[in-house]
Amino acid sequence: MCLGIPGQIIEITNANNKLGLVNVGGVKREVNLACIVDEEHPVQSCIGDWVLVHVGFALNRIDEQEAMETINLLQEIVASTSD
Repeated sequence: MCLGIPGQIIEITNANNKLGLVNVGGVKREVNLACIVDEEHPVQSCIGDWVLVHVGFALNRIDEQEAMETINLLQEIVASTSD
């Protein structure tokens, strides 16, 4: 089972290597953006996009509502396991 965590791209750190800084629940990590860029959506235009991050890669773009729903669900899971 794979788990993609929602995060928001906040900075492009290396456009040539398609790397960006993603905020995942307040934790900022550099991730590879190669899977989500193409001629119609170049790396420079990714800032602000919500993505699913798995093992250091942004796998696909998601809309903000879907990201918030997933974040809330993950927070509920964490809260229920900490009791």
